[in-house]
Amino acid sequence: MAASARDWSQSDGDGDFQETRPASHAGSWYLGNAARLSSQLEEFMSRVPNKLDGKDLPIPGARVIIAPHAGYSYSGPCAAWAYKILDLANVKRVFLLGPSHTFYLKGCALSTFGKYSTPFGDLAVDGEAVDELMKTQKFSPIPVEYDIQEHCLEMHLPYLWKRLEQTLGSDSSRFPPIVPVLVGDLSADGEKAIGALLAPYLADRKNAFIISSDFCHWGKNYRYRPQLYKGLVRDQDAQWASLKIQPDFKNKADGSEPKDAEVPIHEVIKALDDLVMDSIKTGDHNDYYSILKGTKNTVCGRHPIGVVLAALEEMGGDQSGESKGKFQFVQYQRSNLVEKQSDFSVSYVSAYAVL
Repeated sequence: MAASARDWSQSDGDGDFQETRPASHAGSWYLGNAARLSSQLEEFMSRVPNKLDGKDLPIPGARVIIAPHAGYSYSGPCAAWAYKILDLANVKRVFLLGPSHTFYLKGCALSTFGKYSTPFGDLAVDGEAVDELMKTQKFSPIPVEYDIQEHCLEMHLPYLWKRLEQTLGSDSSRFPPIVPVLVGDLSADGEKAIGALLAPYLADRKNAFIISSDFCHWGKNYRYRPQLYKGLVRDQDAQWASLKIQPDFKNKADGSEPKDAEVPIHEVIKALDDLVMDSIKTGDHNDYYSILKGTKNTVCGRHPIGVVLAALEEMGGDQSGESKGKFQFVQYQRSNLVEKQSDFSVSYVSAYAVL
């Protein structure tokens, strides 16, 4: 659909649908030189096995992934797992869902750019899909300056380009367009409403979904520092209030519960992330939302994940009695193994769902 056909006269996006969003984080968060970046991504993916649970990669039907969006030196190796699994063979459109880091967003927003640049070339935005979503009146335009500043969607584009190139060849004119979506603050019902709206797109085998999210952000700067204290996980930055939902820790060999000092902070972080991952694997949106509310885990992409979980539930979830439609986690990493209160850490995961 031509850009001139769009009538967003009531928006404040101030974007030109013919313009290209620059790769604003190239050269800082990831390599800006195309040849070096290509080699780096290939090297990251070479560390991932060619088979997973006896299945060749990419896994047929794995059209939905969760992957991190930190600088490649931190999260690039973890993201490689999701991207090597991602099946793009029959995909005609790629949705990218991520959280807003640059401005407070209530609800969801769509890019006003016509293309997104990468060091490898430009990826076109699917104007027709963007128009369809805007007509629902559930989306606002992303203000241009914040679109350019935001990193969570851009960090996925070099990986996406590489996988499209591996799947479809070097002719980028054959690459499917993208639909960049920022998912902001939403209630449980709000996530379900957007999930219901996106469910038909998710059900379409010609669409792939990339969910951009890091997991637990632990440290003073993130105002979240839970640790085991007086037998319960308590958050120092919440006046040592205990979390409403408590993770379990293994008893010692003698059957007694571990003492505070015997559970390092990084194991508390892992236990909190495990609670979130386990809730995602159930496919139960209500359970997922409750776990996040009860632990206050700082999963930055909690709303994009929640929207897709709700969409999967809208589709009927696991109708086969197997793992179809359910997320499988294949990688978990932390940027630092926290031992003391002055440390910091961000967690990264790779996951996929077969539809």
